[in-house]
Amino acid sequence: MSERTSDKGTISIRFVREALVGVRERGHDAEALLEHAGISPELLNAPQARVSSAHFGMLWHRVAQAMDDEFFGMDSHRMKAGSFTLLCHSVIHCVSLERALRRALRFFRLVLDDFEGVLVRDGDTARVVLAERQGDPRRAFSYGTFLIMIHGLACWLIGRRIPLSHASFRCPEPDFSPEWQVLFSPDLRFGEAETEIVFPAEFLDMANVQNERTMKVFLRSAPANFLVKYRNSDGLVARIRRQLRHIPPDTWPDFETLAQQLHFSASTLRRHLLDEGQSYQSIKDDLRRDLAISQLSHSEKSVLDIALDLGFAEASAFHRAFKKWTGARPGEYRRALAGQ
Repeated sequence: MSERTSDKGTISIRFVREALVGVRERGHDAEALLEHAGISPELLNAPQARVSSAHFGMLWHRVAQAMDDEFFGMDSHRMKAGSFTLLCHSVIHCVSLERALRRALRFFRLVLDDFEGVLVRDGDTARVVLAERQGDPRRAFSYGTFLIMIHGLACWLIGRRIPLSHASFRCPEPDFSPEWQVLFSPDLRFGEAETEIVFPAEFLDMANVQNERTMKVFLRSAPANFLVKYRNSDGLVARIRRQLRHIPPDTWPDFETLAQQLHFSASTLRRHLLDEGQSYQSIKDDLRRDLAISQLSHSEKSVLDIALDLGFAEASAFHRAFKKWTGARPGEYRRALAGQ
């Protein structure tokens, strides 16, 4: 089925809250924007809630249109609606990633007043350093949004994820930092002197594989799609998740069998998972949660059918698990999505 063969993932409700800060500061109707994007305002009161990537993408575009600002009002100069499309047109014919990135950063310097990204190549290492024109650290979400757009654009241009050795931020650690471990790198550093992402310089020499035809398709869901499309896929957790999503949940292997399939001892696999901050049970729970949210959001299947499809023996067990994951029961969650 489509939900099982894709891994679109879900977005934490904390990102939704962050996206609405500037909306409320400027007096726009945040609840109306949420409802137009298919997200019930009720979900804002559930700290564990998550929304589908498609719904968050709709919200991103609704906010950008309402504020005429694709940077959520986080810079003293608006990044007017249409800026990202113009950015893509400006880099689409660049031969190499390095040339494209330098041009993209020049573009951002023209449209934003408070941020200035600089590409630094030093031997085998490349860095995108985010300089600021104000002394105090900014909101974590502003740093993340800028770097997600730059990194996501770079990944798309060469047709593959660019692994980040680490990401540093001037701001204190936000409560949504675990989400950034997947978006950026497990090695996140906060309260640093500079905000930057660091990656192997060899990627700068890679060719741009995109063209104007592929750009049209890409722009239908960019830049919100960066939050799921170019997540870290190199770690062991991502490898296990890919393996599981292609088989029915009721046939997922037990831990010892999984270790054998991955050519690890059980103790070694457990240690590697702990290094990435996960357990096998949490991986299964997160994947079931994302599949459940996808089906509740984008299918008309009954809650019982979804429960059985996800490997639950009865609907009541699914109800308890879903409430633990999101703070709401499946039916309540579906009604909230529909704004009922």
